[in-house]
Amino acid sequence: MGVMRLIPSPGPPISFKGRLHDARTATVIGRWLGLAVVVCFATGVLSHFLQHPPAWLADRLPSRPYWGYRLTQGLHVASGIAAIPLLLAKLWAVYPRLFAWPPVRSVRHALERLSVAVLVAAGIFELFTGLLNTFQWYPWPFSFVPVHYAVGWLLVGALLLHVAVRWPRIRDHFTRRSPGTLALPAADGPDRRQLLAAIGAGVGAVTLTTVGQSVTALGPLELFGPRSPDHGPQGLPVNRTAAAARVTEASLTDWRLTVAGPRPYSLTLEELRAMPQHEVTLPIACVEGWSKSARWTGVRVRDLLDKAGGGPGARCRVVSMEAAGAYRVTEMGRTYAQDPLTLLALGLNGEVLSLDHGYPARIIAPNRPGVLQTKWVGRLEVR
Repeated sequence: MGVMRLIPSPGPPISFKGRLHDARTATVIGRWLGLAVVVCFATGVLSHFLQHPPAWLADRLPSRPYWGYRLTQGLHVASGIAAIPLLLAKLWAVYPRLFAWPPVRSVRHALERLSVAVLVAAGIFELFTGLLNTFQWYPWPFSFVPVHYAVGWLLVGALLLHVAVRWPRIRDHFTRRSPGTLALPAADGPDRRQLLAAIGAGVGAVTLTTVGQSVTALGPLELFGPRSPDHGPQGLPVNRTAAAARVTEASLTDWRLTVAGPRPYSLTLEELRAMPQHEVTLPIACVEGWSKSARWTGVRVRDLLDKAGGGPGARCRVVSMEAAGAYRVTEMGRTYAQDPLTLLALGLNGEVLSLDHGYPARIIAPNRPGVLQTKWVGRLEVR
C-alpha cells in the first residue's frame, strides 16, 4: 500500500504583528529622509557643476562667498551620512508591505511598487557608494563620479514618482491631527513618539560624530569621520600625494613656470618669489566632505595673466606636472582667475609648500573644489 503524501496548500502571506509598522511612522521618517535626500541631491548637483561646468557656465560660476563650497559640500556629505540610518529606519517601517499579496493589484499599484523598487535600489546605491567615496575606497569597475551623478537623478525621479502615487496616504498621516493618524490606535502614540525620538537621536549622534571633519567648531566631537582635518603635513590633510602623482624632487630640479599668452614668458622659483607676494586665508574643501582653512602665500593669478597680456577678462588653463590624473589639466573661469584671492601659492602656514602639498607652486582659489586646486603647477595658459 503506497504512502500518501500531503502537499500543503499555499497559505496566506506572512503576517506581521508589529504595531508601529504603520503609515504614520513611515510618513514621519519619510519626511526626514526626503529632506536629507533633497539637500544631498541639490548640493551634489552644485558640486558637479563646479567641477565640470558646461562652456556657457564656466565664466559665470561665483568665486564668492569664499567659503561657499566648504558649506555646500559639508552639507552634501553630512546629509548623505544622516540619510543612511533614516533609510534603514524607513525600510524597517514599511517592510511588511513589501510582502503584500497579490504583488500587483492595479496599474496604480504597479506604478507604486515599481517606484518603490527603483527608489530603494537607487537610495542604497547612492548612499553607500557615497559613503565609500568619503573613504576614497572604490571597489567597483565603473567611474564613480558620472555613475553617482546619474543615479542621483534616478533617485530623485523615483522619489517624486513615489510621492505622487502615495500622496493621498501621505496626506492622511502628515500631521498628528490628520484623519489617518487620528484613526490609528491612540495607545500606540506614546510608543511611536519614543521610537521617532530614538531615531532622531541616532541620526543626530551620527551627524555630530562625523560632521567635525568640515565644521571646525565640532572638531572635538569628530569620532567616526573618515578624515580628520587636523592630520597631515603642515597641518593640512593630503588626498593625492606626490608619490601617487609620480612627482619627485628630482623631476623639479630645473622647474620653471611657463605662462602662455600674447606675451609668453617663464619664471624660475626665485623670480616668482621676487614678485609681489600676497597672503590669504582660504579653506581647502574636498568632495569627500573634509575641509580646513589655512594661510597661503603666493602671487595673484591675475597678475601672472596680465603680465602675459591676458587683460582684465582673461581666464586660464592650469597644467600640472603630475604624470597622469583626471585633474592634471583644469580650467579656471574668469571670475576665479580675476579674483584677488586666487593665488599661485608658494607657501602654506608660513612655510614653503611641502612636496605633497604641491611644491613648488599650486593653485588656491575661493569657493572652488579641492580637486581643482591644482598642485605641482608647471604651466598657465591665458584663455
